[in-house]
Amino acid sequence: MTATAPKLVPETPRSPDLATLLARVPALAAEIAKGASKRDLDRELPFEAFRLFKESGLGALRIPVSMGGPGGSVADYIELIVTLGAADCNVAHALRSHFNYVEALVLNGPSQRDEGSLERVLEGKLFAGAHTEQGTAKPGQVTTTLTRDGDVYRLNGRKWYATGSAFADFVSFSAMDDNGEFTHVLLPVDRKGIQILDDWDGMGQRLTASGGVILDNVEVFPREVGKRSMENLVGRHTSTLRQLHLAAAAAGAVRNVLSDAIEYVRKQGRAAAHSPAATAREDHFVQQIIGEIAANSLAIDALLIESAKALDHTVAAFATGNEVAIETSLVASALTTARTQLVLGQLGPRSAERMFEIGGGSATSRKYNFDRHWRNIRTVLNHNPLLHKARVVGDYYLNGTTTHLKEGKVF
Repeated sequence: MTATAPKLVPETPRSPDLATLLARVPALAAEIAKGASKRDLDRELPFEAFRLFKESGLGALRIPVSMGGPGGSVADYIELIVTLGAADCNVAHALRSHFNYVEALVLNGPSQRDEGSLERVLEGKLFAGAHTEQGTAKPGQVTTTLTRDGDVYRLNGRKWYATGSAFADFVSFSAMDDNGEFTHVLLPVDRKGIQILDDWDGMGQRLTASGGVILDNVEVFPREVGKRSMENLVGRHTSTLRQLHLAAAAAGAVRNVLSDAIEYVRKQGRAAAHSPAATAREDHFVQQIIGEIAANSLAIDALLIESAKALDHTVAAFATGNEVAIETSLVASALTTARTQLVLGQLGPRSAERMFEIGGGSATSRKYNFDRHWRNIRTVLNHNPLLHKARVVGDYYLNGTTTHLKEGKVF
């Protein structure tokens, strides 16, 4: 059986051309970077950053030209997330559900595509998702209910890890329907009965709005209900994309470690008491630390590029409709991204910790808030167990096992 590639009718692009859109990234990142450290200290959600992002049009980056978008590649998108992550890791992370949703829109066939949502993305609307729940026996179990109420439905439950929902225009929720089947709904965030809570209490990524959502008898119309599966081919691709997005956000934080360390050394200027150097920037040990962090950041960035290329290869395979080619590329991209995450797991936290070797006690001052980098990177890495990923990668190379690589969950 072969998959049918979506037949797209060329239209007049609704977005700026790709070069124009990407040219907006540096200025946007510079604006988002302003006050990022203070926002973390004060726990001030970055609503202004998301307003600027929506105005930029970059939320439509992955929409093909044939569908009215700029036609950005996965590599373009991942570099965008790393750049934003270097400005504010929280903002980069909180866009994950949006780009996951857009990717599914792009790759699903016309019969499965919500054209209304496509128009909304092109208009600059942001999407988020809230599917995880606390208190269940295992991750992924759902107790939220969607029950028929005359001509409409009613949604009741409580979600957690609703990353980005506070900044979004539309949010998707998973639920169990009257027949006990797994389903999902896509609703405007201002629908009566939806209460987004800013109660995320993690040590890092404090401004991603990753806390809870209360769903109290929310009215849902039949057109807003759909089926949700992570195990189909598109679902597996977007699962890997979500993993790479997290890695890109953390990679941005590593870039920020490097830029903060360089700025601190240049401004602080004092060498250690027993250093033969006249200034900190001339101290050989300080130079060594900066060189190490720079090398770590480059290595991480290079691996991200390779992972993005692998995902772009999967997108190209989807266009052929050849399921063998798609399957092969899905496994390859999942493996590449997992290996990238494993290296990031070693070099990222080390870079954030090593930067404190460039200064004495003053480097730990709250006004610098340098510890936020380690907290943010460590929190991102805690999303999925790296020990599990390492074992699965090893099992594949030793025995050819692909079981977990095909689940569409954490690979």
